[in-house]
Amino acid sequence: MSKMSTEMVRHALNGPTMGTRWSALFFAEPGFDANAVQGALQAAVDEVDAQMSTWKPDSDLMRLNAAPVGKWVAVPERLEQVLRLGLEIGRASDGAFDIGMGDAVTAWGFGSEAATSARIRAAMDAPRRPAHVVLEICGNHVRKSARIALDLNGIAKGYGVDQLAETLRDHGVAGALVGIDGEMRALGLRPDGEAWTIAVEAPEVERRTPHSILALQDAAVATSGDYRHWVEVQGRRLAHTMDPSRGAPLIASPASVTVVAQSCAEADAWATALMVLGADVGAALARKRGLDALFLLREEDGSVRGFGVGDLFFKDPATIAVADGK
Repeated sequence: MSKMSTEMVRHALNGPTMGTRWSALFFAEPGFDANAVQGALQAAVDEVDAQMSTWKPDSDLMRLNAAPVGKWVAVPERLEQVLRLGLEIGRASDGAFDIGMGDAVTAWGFGSEAATSARIRAAMDAPRRPAHVVLEICGNHVRKSARIALDLNGIAKGYGVDQLAETLRDHGVAGALVGIDGEMRALGLRPDGEAWTIAVEAPEVERRTPHSILALQDAAVATSGDYRHWVEVQGRRLAHTMDPSRGAPLIASPASVTVVAQSCAEADAWATALMVLGADVGAALARKRGLDALFLLREEDGSVRGFGVGDLFFKDPATIAVADGK
């Protein structure tokens, strides 16, 4: 058999989802049906979006939001999984990660409507009861004990990445790198036996430059930061991460927090939680939970200082770190 016939073929697939794009990079034997996989990957993220979008009025999440208080509502399996994980991390972070911030997200202009002073005041004045207190899940049924607007933007993309990874596994792909809008998950190794490398961005608004390089094997990474998604209110730039205690964007926070975990949904949610908690409290909780996290902080002179928590980041965070999720 000739060398050419046994060489692995590189496939780089992508498509639209959740207002951005998904990507999948992998190698397969010659003759592998990439078109079938493209369709399966697109269907996987479309299913997540159809269930969890706040931009689609007919999504399962919006149906749950519109349901009366106290009524049990049947939800599909994937939405149930994400709600359960969101509540679990909400409890573990003492409400720093809260999937019940939909009203605040909308009020400040991060949803489908523009910000207004009246909505902002209402969001900040509203009594704060975290979703893990208000929401009850029994089997595939969910009910609310009080009015709440659920928003899964801090976890749904990560979960979508996990579904891309599982879809590739179902099609016999053992090594791949998949992602949605910077949230990434690695399966196995590259064909040369090396880990998959990804860059952790420096928290710069005007350009995209790497701060750190991670080498991932069977692990996922997600970053929450203040430099990509924001609105301007009265001349002040406000990042999209909400402070659940105030019903408003964070005022003081790390420039970014990156978390490496086994699933991208977990990494996504924990990155948000640690961003809300801040460097000191967030690092303490990360140590307690055994999380691998990289905090990037802006200094007064405009420079960026990084420090890490966990075995993965115990060295200089600007060097290559190898994460093995197995």
